[in-house]
Formats: sequence, C-alpha cells, structure tokens
Amino acid sequence: MFCNSFIKKLPNNLYEEEVAIYDTGFNLLYHDAVDVDKVKETRGMIDSIIALREIRFYIKKMQVVGFLYNHNHKDYVITAAAEDGSGLAKLAHLRNTLLLLFFASLVVILFVARFLAKKAFHPVTLMIDNVKKITATNLDLRLDEGNRKDEMAALAITFNEMLNRLENSFDAQKHFVSNIAHELRTPLTAMLAEMQLTLQKSRSNEEYKESIEHIIGDTKKLIRLSNSLLDLAKASYDQTEIAFKEVRLDEVLLDARNDVLHNHSLFKVAIEFKKEIEQDDFISVNGNEYLLKVGFINLMENGCKFSGDHQSVVSISYDAENIIIDFSDKGAGIHPEELPHIFTPFYRGINKKFVDGNGIGLFLTQKIIHLHKGSILVSSEENKGTCFSVHLPHL
Repeated sequence: MFCNSFIKKLPNNLYEEEVAIYDTGFNLLYHDAVDVDKVKETRGMIDSIIALREIRFYIKKMQVVGFLYNHNHKDYVITAAAEDGSGLAKLAHLRNTLLLLFFASLVVILFVARFLAKKAFHPVTLMIDNVKKITATNLDLRLDEGNRKDEMAALAITFNEMLNRLENSFDAQKHFVSNIAHELRTPLTAMLAEMQLTLQKSRSNEEYKESIEHIIGDTKKLIRLSNSLLDLAKASYDQTEIAFKEVRLDEVLLDARNDVLHNHSLFKVAIEFKKEIEQDDFISVNGNEYLLKVGFINLMENGCKFSGDHQSVVSISYDAENIIIDFSDKGAGIHPEELPHIFTPFYRGINKKFVDGNGIGLFLTQKIIHLHKGSILVSSEENKGTCFSVHLPHL
C-alpha cells in the first residue's frame, strides 16, 4: 500500500524511470524494473543513504537520488533514477548557444582588434612614410612630435634629435671636406704656378734653386696636412678599434720633445716636474701611445711657433684622480674673441699671417684628449703668453 501511494506521487515525465524501495535491513520491497536495474543498489549504498539521509550521483546520463523516507514511524530507503531528457536537451542547447557565441565573439574581437590596432599604429605608419622621405639631400625634414607627451611623441622627439645630430654631422663633414680641398688647392696651385713660370724661359742656376726651394716648401705643407689628416682619421676610429695599454706620460712627453727638437732646430722645449713621482700609477694612463704623442707634439710646436723665443715649457703634476700637464709659452697670446674657436677644425686666428699651419692641430689634440676621457683647457693673455692645461685620468 505504501509503495503504490509513493509511486503515484512521482512525476511521469521522466525518461527511463527506475524506482526501488528498501527497508533499513537491505530488503527489497519494491522495484519497477528488476530485470533492467541500472542502479544496482548495494549494502554499502543503502548504509550511506541511512547515514547521510540523502545522496545524489550520476550513472552515465541518468541522475540517481537515494534518500531515507519515514512512513508510519518506519524508515524506508528509496532510490530513484531517471534520465532528464528535457534538462539534457536544454543543457545541449545552452552548450551550442555558448559555442556559437564564443566563435561569434572571436570573429568580432578579431575585427575589432584589427581595427583598433590599425588605428593605434596609424601614427607609426605616418612616421614610417615620413622617414622614407628623409634622404641625405633633405635632412632638414622632421617628424611630427604630436602632443610631446605620449610614447609616440617621445619616439618622434628622439628620432628628430638623431636627425639633428646627423644633419650637424653632415654639415660638419661638408665643411671639413671643403676646408681640406681649400688647404690642398693652395699649395698645389702655388707649386703649379711656380713650375709654369720656371718653364717659360731659361733661368740661372740660382733662380732654378730658388724655384725648387719654393716647391719644396709647398710640398712640406702638403706633407704636414696629409700627416695631420691621417692622425685625425686614427683619432676618429671607434674606441674599441684603438689599442689601449698602460702608458707612462713622462716617457711619451720625452719622446714628443725629441721629435719636436729633431724636426725644428730652433725650437726649445723644457720639461719640469712639479711633484715627485711616488708611484708609477700616478704618471701612467690607459691610452694609445702614438695618439698621445701626436697631441703633445702639437701643443709643444704650437707654443714654440707663437712665442718669440720659440720655447715651450711643459710642467707635470697630478692629484688624486688626474695627471695635469701644462704647456705654456710667452708668445703673443690669443685674442679673447678667438678663444672659443681655437679648437674648430681649420680655424686660424689673426696670427696665421706670421706662422704657417693648417688649423687641424688643436682640433686633433682635443679629439685625442677626449678619446682618453680627459679634458683640455686654455688660458691666454695677449702679449704675455698662453697655457694649455691637459687633465688625463691616471691609473
């Protein structure tokens, strides 16, 4: 009677229903599909239901529920299993809908992402188009810097700064080449004119000798210019391409002095030490001996050329970080307006009419000192003399 009243209460819209009723002693009281019996209740399952009062689990697509039911003061264990066709259909429909929405969302996201990426990179595209227009003939073109606040503006600003450096470098190179051409043309023209005049008619031995001496003088100018340009090229190499080693500057200065005196018999160079050399490191640097020697020769010759007694005094000292070398003379000095330009290549002051030169020496010397992470300062007073002070970091 209990079984029939309970079965009538069950809904009738479940697919493949299966109901079983047991007492607490695992005795089957009712089963509507004994031959099929997909749940296959066990003693352990019944004990679990009694202990937990209700359990739920799945057998493939079937949902199973087991619970403890009290009727007329007596406990019964009921298991019911069925396939919720409607629920599974709804879940399948939901799955298909989600999959469709997922793939549709991917397509939409793809097109939106492409649109946004294209829009975001539009400034980069414009920048690329503008960069393609910049060539060696129009380095004055610049990129639009926009609001000068975001990353694209920072990139444009950096690129424009690089273009400024390139333009300055190209202009300096053009100026440098123009000056070289002028410096080469002057002695070559003089040599050609001298030889043409000499060939126009027969001359005495003295006149031929005088003409040859003029040509030799112009040839020496060309040699000095060529040597200066070669030294400048060496000093302009990448620092990683130049061999550096430990060098004692007093020895380099003595070698430079010997070369100056050998090449110019009238020149005088005095070297003095302001401090006693306590350790070799105090007078040693990490540098290129050849380039340092070229720089020191230029400063010695410069002092001797522009002083009435043709003498340059070199004094050596040092502090905690640097070796200090002063090249001083008692010459005509440098006009204050010319001081800012003396390290400009091919620049020559008002004293050029008294002394030969090509205006490369000081520029080359400064480049060599900077290559060795040093500095060069100049102080001068007209009609009293000039002092070039070189500071180089010692070991």
